[in-house]
Amino acid sequence: MILTVTLNTALDITHRVPALKPHTSHRVTQVTERPGGKGLNVARVLAALGHEVTVTGFTGGATGRIVQDQLTAVPGVVDALVPVSAATRRTIAVVDEQTGDTTQLNEPGPTITSAEWSAFQEAYEDLLPSMAAVALCGSLPPGVPVGAYAGLVRLAKAAGVPVLLDTSGEPLRRGVAARPDLIKPNTEELAELTGSHEPLRATQDARRRGARAVVASLGTEGLLATTPEGRWRATPPARLHGNPTGAGDSAVAGLLSALVEQLPWPDRLSRAVALSAATVLAPAAGEFDREAYEELVGRVAVTGEVTAA
Repeated sequence: MILTVTLNTALDITHRVPALKPHTSHRVTQVTERPGGKGLNVARVLAALGHEVTVTGFTGGATGRIVQDQLTAVPGVVDALVPVSAATRRTIAVVDEQTGDTTQLNEPGPTITSAEWSAFQEAYEDLLPSMAAVALCGSLPPGVPVGAYAGLVRLAKAAGVPVLLDTSGEPLRRGVAARPDLIKPNTEELAELTGSHEPLRATQDARRRGARAVVASLGTEGLLATTPEGRWRATPPARLHGNPTGAGDSAVAGLLSALVEQLPWPDRLSRAVALSAATVLAPAAGEFDREAYEELVGRVAVTGEVTAA
């Protein structure tokens, strides 16, 4: 069983319009809704890959009930979300069908009380002993301490559970100091963490700051991994156009599933890049095109070297 943590869950709503033009009215051609927030996206992809997943985090209000109702309909996903009094947020993606570009609108999350945060920590610690790995994903809602992920990383490590951290800003900086097994920042998040805009140097610096392994997302150019076993670059076979929402989360699912399956790093990166690309091609946020994934995974170019760390 894999555990994903989404402290700032959401209901992802995707609108498709023929062409997005500022300052005008638009006729929406299609609307889809999915449980969202980074960890829930990761969980859905993991389940589609055949892994059993438990999801935890916060949920509240009418929006939260919709999220939970839809989660329970996903085979392989177990709902362990912790109820709160404030309402779960919504995110709105507007897809321009003419260009394939997406405009994203993210609502703020609910304010979490100290009692709710304490209840979550207890629930999280109870879940850890039965987990093969844990992913800590996304932003922190108001009221949750900025060092929250650092504490959750330490609890996972104390339980002997490998932990992947995917966040940004100060929560990432503090979380890295707690020595997670893997972090997956994009280039902007990595530069903010390390002060370096050169990806290889930045990944090496992030390891010195505490992360055991670093996989940096280079956007359409793929992934760069710096690990104790070596360094690798994974590149998709072609640049793809579509909705990028959730593509990074699919990469996390690929890395986490391959970690649990004990695959070598080149295979982990091939899976992650192919899943990310297949998510761009999917019609709704946080889903992936399985046919595209199966076609792409064997065409991802992985180069690198084994090194002694």
